Amino acid sequence: MEIIDAIILGIIQGLTEFLPVSSSGHLELGKAILGDNSIPEESLLFTVVLHFATALSTIVIFRKDILDIIKGILKFEWNEDLQFVSKIIVSMIPAVIVGVFFEKQLEQLFGSNILLVGCMLIVTAILLFLADKAKNTNKKVSFKNAFIIGISQAIAMLPGISRSGATISTSVLLGNDKTKAARFSFLMVVPLIFGKIAKDIISGDLTYDSENFTSLSIGFVSAFIAGLFACTWMIALVKKSKLSYFAIYCIIAGISAIVFSLLNL
Repeated sequence: MEIIDAIILGIIQGLTEFLPVSSSGHLELGKAILGDNSIPEESLLFTVVLHFATALSTIVIFRKDILDIIKGILKFEWNEDLQFVSKIIVSMIPAVIVGVFFEKQLEQLFGSNILLVGCMLIVTAILLFLADKAKNTNKKVSFKNAFIIGISQAIAMLPGISRSGATISTSVLLGNDKTKAARFSFLMVVPLIFGKIAKDIISGDLTYDSENFTSLSIGFVSAFIAGLFACTWMIALVKKSKLSYFAIYCIIAGISAIVFSLLNL
């Protein structure tokens, strides 16, 4: 992969991770447009590295929240912080099941399958349109809600389904406060990404050609820096703007991807 391509894909990941428009779908579109011919395993490695970078940027932005949660846990009381962490764990269950039992099948979908990405972007748009009609409340995410939101996160492992879009939309449709839904959505993915990295390192699946080290590193840095800016800006945008704006964008991007795929059959 060329250096400029790694920078572009890193920026795409950093900007789209926090918008409900599917970062994985945009990465696949970017790879196809840039002519990336990586095999599925190599393509997935680059995707995981970029997601790891944005997970770190999430930690930096939410560092105060995370420190408060850690302090709350160390009190060894069934307080709000421990309950929040418990809900995060519950939300991880569906994605862990999918990751353990369907990992190989999932990897095969990350190979510039643009037709699938286009269709899933339209599904994301439908979710956002539905969520946009939901009324905002002060309701917190419950344990039952956390599991249902976790199912949405597992489905969003498909390229083109926005993880933040699916989880925030599901949470809002369940009647939860949009601000709380966004916070829960952005924090719930962090342990999953770190768990995935740890699993791949231990199992030896996370291997790379030394020639790709530079592009991986530059892609990582680009995604991390873009994520720092995007996380702050985009979170506010998600809270204040209507989700229908993102839905319209996903429809346009989805149709464009489908047309691009059909023209290149």
